[in-house]
Amino acid sequence: MFKNLFGKKETIETLLAPLTGKLVNMEDVPDEMFSKKLLGDGLAIEPMEGTVVAPVDGEVVQFSDTKHAVGIQSKNGLELLIHIGLETVALKGEGFEGHVSQGEKVKAGDKLVTFDLPFIKEKADSIISPIVITNFVEVESLKKSEETNLVAGESTLMTVSKK
Repeated sequence: MFKNLFGKKETIETLLAPLTGKLVNMEDVPDEMFSKKLLGDGLAIEPMEGTVVAPVDGEVVQFSDTKHAVGIQSKNGLELLIHIGLETVALKGEGFEGHVSQGEKVKAGDKLVTFDLPFIKEKADSIISPIVITNFVEVESLKKSEETNLVAGESTLMTVSKK
């Protein structure tokens, strides 16, 4: 009864930058799957270092065999996809090292993946790495960072209010 009277309490979640590098708007990602937000909304980072950290406390719900993409579900149910570079699945895991397993609990700032940045830069279509909220239909509001340069595990990437 009180839930209806006072409205449902929204959950606010802060996502830290999972990579150190330059902020890229999702619309500017050179891949239509991301730029047209077909998987959801978010931001991307052009990395300057080859380390990916957890942006939130949660659980690794997907970790591709090729180690180029990690799915995390936050404690509050926010679903995130961190995709390292574009068309990196074609590298079949070469240049990537995973530090977590599917089902593992992680804390914001925990190391997820390391990668050979010069190798990825040479072999992939792009090193731009999208961070997508895949259950975006559950998002009430999204405040994206306006910082140009982000530091992994320190800079705020997005603040999300979930319905």
